[in-house]
Amino acid sequence: MNILFIGDVVSSMGRDMVKEYLPKLKEKYRPHITIVNGENAAGGKGITEKIYRGFLEIGAQAVTLGNHTWDNREIFEFIDHAKYLVRPANFPENNPGQGIVYLKMNSEEIAVISLQGRTFLAANDCPFQKADQLIEEAKVRTPIIFVDFHAEATSEKQAMGWYLDGRVSAVIGTHTHVQTADHRILPKGTAFMSDVGMTGPYDEILGMDKEVVIRRFLTGLPGRFEVPKTGRAQLSAVCIEIDNKTGNAKKITPILINEDHPFYS
Repeated sequence: MNILFIGDVVSSMGRDMVKEYLPKLKEKYRPHITIVNGENAAGGKGITEKIYRGFLEIGAQAVTLGNHTWDNREIFEFIDHAKYLVRPANFPENNPGQGIVYLKMNSEEIAVISLQGRTFLAANDCPFQKADQLIEEAKVRTPIIFVDFHAEATSEKQAMGWYLDGRVSAVIGTHTHVQTADHRILPKGTAFMSDVGMTGPYDEILGMDKEVVIRRFLTGLPGRFEVPKTGRAQLSAVCIEIDNKTGNAKKITPILINEDHPFYS
């Protein structure tokens, strides 16, 4: 099984990149399952039902979220009936939505889990203990388990990768929006990458207007983050090849598309 995972889609520019390049990526990498992190898809914060459904319509099978899950209040109106929307599983138990979904592809099934780190982020339930619980549940149904670990600290992401090595097919980090060069298959068969990167504005800072961000660093004064609607864009993703029987990863390939790294079919 091949899994294509597209990282942190930011605003309309990011959505346009997914719409333009997903058919080309599918032709080149032949993924059986496509997963998109859409927690920044609505104007840089949160997601709407229209955007969620739009990802499914253009070829994604699941959409994961992160610390901006609740930023767009519309999500409370649809998350409980969004079958393929996955918010961090270690949010408090009384939160709406789900932290794991199962996807069918022919005779195979894959579990998609979302977890959020706690270092420099909100103090949610322990992601490591929640991972133990969900992996035990998932193993009853399938050996193929994909984990989107939405975390700030590289050390916490690496710790999760090593902690789950041999127990899941992949641990791929999101949230920091910068694609890392540490993709590898860990010794017991788990594909790992600290951060897949972001899909959206290329000439800004983590997808946000660079002038506002620079001004905040220069003055220490608050400023409203804005997402540009025009300009150059990029797409960040990763493709993982998995052994269906064992659930172990066989190959991990990072994908970066922008004007400095053009796409070749």
